[in-house]
Amino acid sequence: QVQLVESGGGLVQPGGSLTLSCGASGISFSIYRMGWYRQTPGKQRELVATITSSSSRTYTDSVKGRFTISRDNTKNTVYLQMNSLKPEDTAVYYCNTVPITFGSWGQGTQVTVSS
Repeated sequence: QVQLVESGGGLVQPGGSLTLSCGASGISFSIYRMGWYRQTPGKQRELVATITSSSSRTYTDSVKGRFTISRDNTKNTVYLQMNSLKPEDTAVYYCNTVPITFGSWGQGTQVTVSS
């Protein structure tokens, strides 16, 4: 059974930083391209960053230069370092494979950027 557990969200002021973590179980983590997605009420889930098994990375334009995705295959964990946070980064953040391979999603972690 695939399980994805996100953590690390919280309330932060504009310009602040957070690091999100996502632990995966039930999959051969190291072979999958992984990604961080985010969703706000009434909007579709958006893919913001991806990392391949060999650590090639991509980012959506709105987070380039501010977010860094990384992974530790020994811990089955993917991370998202978020710097210079903006109010528009406020969302629930999820991790999953890219493309979505399994039907499971974690509970997500809420990130709120507000003064």
